[in-house]
Amino acid sequence: MSAEIVPFDWARMLLGDTPPLFLLEIVFRTAVMFLWLLLLLRVTGKRGLAQLSPLEVAIVIGLGSAAGDPMFYPEVPLLHAMLVMAVVVGLQRLTAHLVIVSERVETFVEGTPVELIRDGVLTPLGLKRANLSREDVFERLRAQGVRQLGAVQRAYFEQDGSLTVFTHPHDPPPGLPVVPPWDLEPPRELGVAEAQAFAGPLACLRCGQVRHARAGQGRAGSAPQDSSGACGCGETRWTPALTDPLARRHADHPSAPDNPPSSGPTDGGADSPAATGPR
Repeated sequence: MSAEIVPFDWARMLLGDTPPLFLLEIVFRTAVMFLWLLLLLRVTGKRGLAQLSPLEVAIVIGLGSAAGDPMFYPEVPLLHAMLVMAVVVGLQRLTAHLVIVSERVETFVEGTPVELIRDGVLTPLGLKRANLSREDVFERLRAQGVRQLGAVQRAYFEQDGSLTVFTHPHDPPPGLPVVPPWDLEPPRELGVAEAQAFAGPLACLRCGQVRHARAGQGRAGSAPQDSSGACGCGETRWTPALTDPLARRHADHPSAPDNPPSSGPTDGGADSPAATGPR
């Protein structure tokens, strides 16, 4: 311990060597830093907030910083830190009240939900706004038991960073498989020529749009495509659209240890070998 420091010097512990007017400056500095922290948290996006709102994260950081320094820095007066903590709590109460009474303030502080999937198709603008990749969305869908995009009617990235998914209650249409994870087992990729000659539903490997065609001929409701066989998003790679990728995997690999006993494919319709064409 330094020789200049007198233990239990109450004047130093509570006020330090600064004039009393410096307390007013602390209030101003705390308010500025709190608002700046709140703005930065909004800019970083909801992905890293771990289901905490930006306001809650700002409170945790502000209180933690204010409480830590006076615990072991003798030059930081207790009264200054206590004032900072009181101002932070006061700003939190004020902001929470403004969030309730003003929709504009709520939108700034909390953000708005973002639509990521509509009718089995990824929304590129939504992914960009949410700062999420396609693989990030697939990981969150698998955590909720979704096997393919066609089963998803709507998916929203909520204000707290969670994903809300609405699926078809019965008989979902085929779509882009999200299981198994593509890093472990990528879906079967079809080139332009093979996709044009394919008989059955195809899913775009970028957005999940499903094209119903037979031997390259689209029909009503099919995905927009040009003469090169590209999807409306510009992707030219396709994969067979499935209603249950795991059932199809079991049918294709009957000797797999996790395959239940079955005399044939467990998933009919679009996923049967006759519907999806030769492998």
